[in-house]
Amino acid sequence: MRAAVMRDWQLRVDDVPDPTPGPGQVLTKVLACGICGSDLHMLQHGAEVRSMMKEINGDAPPDPMSPKSFEPEHDTVMGHEFCCEVVDLGPGVENLKVGDVVVSMPVAFDAAGLHAVGYSNQYNGGYAELMVLNEMLGMKVPSGLPAHMAALTEPLAVGIHAVAKSRIAKGDAAIVIGAGPVGLACIAELRMQGIGPIVVADFSAKRRELAALLGADEVVDPRVETAIDAWKRIDGQKPLVIFEAVGVPGMIDQTMRIAPRHARVLVVGACMQSDHIFPMLGIGKELTIQFALGYEPHEFANSLTAIAEGKIDLSPWLTGTVPVDGVPQAFADLANPEQHAKILVVPGS
Repeated sequence: MRAAVMRDWQLRVDDVPDPTPGPGQVLTKVLACGICGSDLHMLQHGAEVRSMMKEINGDAPPDPMSPKSFEPEHDTVMGHEFCCEVVDLGPGVENLKVGDVVVSMPVAFDAAGLHAVGYSNQYNGGYAELMVLNEMLGMKVPSGLPAHMAALTEPLAVGIHAVAKSRIAKGDAAIVIGAGPVGLACIAELRMQGIGPIVVADFSAKRRELAALLGADEVVDPRVETAIDAWKRIDGQKPLVIFEAVGVPGMIDQTMRIAPRHARVLVVGACMQSDHIFPMLGIGKELTIQFALGYEPHEFANSLTAIAEGKIDLSPWLTGTVPVDGVPQAFADLANPEQHAKILVVPGS
């Protein structure tokens, strides 16, 4: 099968062996898979992340409940925002059948333990024509929901989880710094939760437009007006939660500097580099800072339900599709926020 392969932090497209489903697993054909910004960051900063994690973990034995990490000198096929069609069944599969369209949390398990699908040398992700999933984790896509929309289940779940972690409630206001895919997911969930006003700041005119389409009440160009000034202008009284969804060095510090006293800061941007903050900013303002990663199984399921039931229209989020052979160029294209927000890999297109 064709696949976009990462090895030694470089990306290439190649022919690789077809995967084979084991007990309780199914072989699937990838219908659509979103390209996630964390995959772009992994190519650029993955070596730094691995070095830091080794320093943190030291000589401690690996946690058996944590997914096994990939080794960068071996092939890894990324892609964890997928929708697939079942094409073959492994031994013992009873609840899925050939032809079922499914989504799944990007985790696989077997006798060797847990594996992070898309960040594994054993279980390839969705930048490929085929992939293996565990029947137990597969969720059938409701009839009539297009695969390209079902593939947004995973990224929307990130926003659902971040909003839940923030403990924001009706009567609170929200600022979202950064209207990339993660920020847009937060905006969508904030809108579904009835939070307002939602103020969004981004340098990109295209992404400000997308933020408005997904439910932002006010969008600002930080070069013209800061998000905090916009919040003061339209409200300024409600308790405030600020979502940092950029994920580059300096953004946490900048967010702390603009935050009013007693504000809550939810960090969901995946910064993979070393960063610095000035602790007295947080101490003096008595800020609450929370970090968020991923989602819980029920949040993933709620994400699929929200999309299928039309609770939020995510179609503006999709800005392009590419075949597997187009993945490297798509990675480059996503660097231009005026051109793209979410590109789907559609094998065979």
